Amino acid sequence: MKAPVRVAVVGATGAVGEVLLSLLSERSFPASKVTAVASAQSAGQTLDYNGRSIRVHALDSFEFDAIDIAFFSAGGAVSADYAPVAVKAGCVVIDNTSHFRMQDDVPLVVPEVNARILDDWPGRTQGGIIANPNCSTIQMLLAIAPIHRAVGIRKVQVSTYQAVSGAGRSALEELGRQTADRLSFRDAEAKVLSAPIAFNVIPRIDRLEDNGYTREEMKMHLETRRILDDDDLAVNATAVRVPVFYGHSEAVHLELNQAMTAAEASALLSKQPGVRVLEGDEDPMPMTHASGNDPVYVGRIRQDHSNPLGLNLWVVADNLRKGAALNAIQIAEYLIER
Repeated sequence: MKAPVRVAVVGATGAVGEVLLSLLSERSFPASKVTAVASAQSAGQTLDYNGRSIRVHALDSFEFDAIDIAFFSAGGAVSADYAPVAVKAGCVVIDNTSHFRMQDDVPLVVPEVNARILDDWPGRTQGGIIANPNCSTIQMLLAIAPIHRAVGIRKVQVSTYQAVSGAGRSALEELGRQTADRLSFRDAEAKVLSAPIAFNVIPRIDRLEDNGYTREEMKMHLETRRILDDDDLAVNATAVRVPVFYGHSEAVHLELNQAMTAAEASALLSKQPGVRVLEGDEDPMPMTHASGNDPVYVGRIRQDHSNPLGLNLWVVADNLRKGAALNAIQIAEYLIER
């Protein structure tokens, strides 16, 4: 694969699709052509890309033969049906849904952590699918992967505080509508999320599995083990939806194989590409730091006062950028550069 490349953004009218188009322009991605693709209902609309308008094409009639890289972000069912069609046409598909993440023949990639697995990937030349991890998994891994490499991690305890944008544009609109309702002393009706989210928190994201954990929580467990290539690592997650528009936050507790001081962890993470460490009186926050920005912010680094092998972190990132669109584009950039 050589630059410039021909790009399709599937799901271009969605929340992640819009950020993909914006970042392709911001990063001067080496594309000779960028095509917006969405459902038949959105076909014919125009979107802004790099200061000009591009027309949205209908996915059900779209031909992928003239596309090199297709970014998919239109839901798991859409990826299941159309990603193989794109691959058959010779495309590299970078998929943002959960549909392919645990398939052995599909690389699951956070570029700053395990991009090397793409060096010998046959899809580079013949087409194939690469999976983007879960948004919460991505930001946590940027913070814990350097520590895992340095001293090893036995167990991860994580509670996520996830913005409504992770549930799509309709959830963003629902938070805005419900906020107005609550401030006007009207009842807030939940149509998208499982309960009213304005001035509330919902301690359940996605459906419950038989073990009592949600799919979102199990994604963090399974994906983290796969990306770090450590089947012994335990990841115990609680995923919570909070009334924030953009930016996921995570309280992470690590049980290490060898002791590491907070100062040592801070110094290590300060060298990690894609991470910004905030210390002193400045704490990472979703609106103040993460929203609209690319880095994963890490703060509140401290040792567990009751366990010499315990370490605590507070991790914040824009879930639509590094948690989705940016990670996908970085995967494509890695392929092109090599």
